[in-house]
Amino acid sequence: MGFSQQALIQLYRSRAKHYDVTANLYYLIGFREYDYRKMAVNALNLEPGQTVVEVGCGTGLNFSLLQHEVGSTGKIIGIDLTDAMLEQAHQRVRKEGWLNVELVEIDAVAYRFPQKVNGILSTFAMTLIPGYDRTIKQGAEALASGGRFAILDLKRPDNVPNWLFRLGVFITKPFGVSAEIAERRPWEAIENVLTIRLSQSFLAGLLILPLGRLNETLHQMKEKRSDKLKNIAIKIQSSKIKMEW
Repeated sequence: MGFSQQALIQLYRSRAKHYDVTANLYYLIGFREYDYRKMAVNALNLEPGQTVVEVGCGTGLNFSLLQHEVGSTGKIIGIDLTDAMLEQAHQRVRKEGWLNVELVEIDAVAYRFPQKVNGILSTFAMTLIPGYDRTIKQGAEALASGGRFAILDLKRPDNVPNWLFRLGVFITKPFGVSAEIAERRPWEAIENVLTIRLSQSFLAGLLILPLGRLNETLHQMKEKRSDKLKNIAIKIQSSKIKMEW
């Protein structure tokens, strides 16, 4: 059974101060976390001056990578459910002197993404969100034309013995992973709303990195339809005013 939201908050509150150190311990078993995070950030193909939202930003481990892409003229918005994790992120931001980072404490399902955002990133967090499919849909709808959505997360590998799968769950349990969570499939939710441009697997399928991109033609059609509806509304309002006169 997966963790309840409150249990997950308590878990990460207890791990917040030492999260970065404990995460790095996985290097001892060949888990090259930084390299995987960097691949996910690079997949967004961000440019200086652009805006990126990170879902489940935690302590801000990806911020330096994102800063390198969007620069001081860009903007990074980090959202997370746990206050203690965000406090660590605040400390990181203050220490580095970054003035372009906004941190939001919120359940990702309730978050309203800024419109025309250039990139959305989630690393080792999306499967922890019970309503991840809704979060992905809302994020995809907010993407700018050509915007990208990258998720780096754990998955149950195909053709792997059950005992090995259970061992993997046991090893990652300190970070809130359970058998139920490991069965979640956010990459399928991305496929439902975006065009998949890239899908990579690592560690014999234990990690997956799907990259969705907003189809520009469909996006332009949606914008034209929205503009048309707005024009119709303006004409109706104008007609009402004339009739009153």
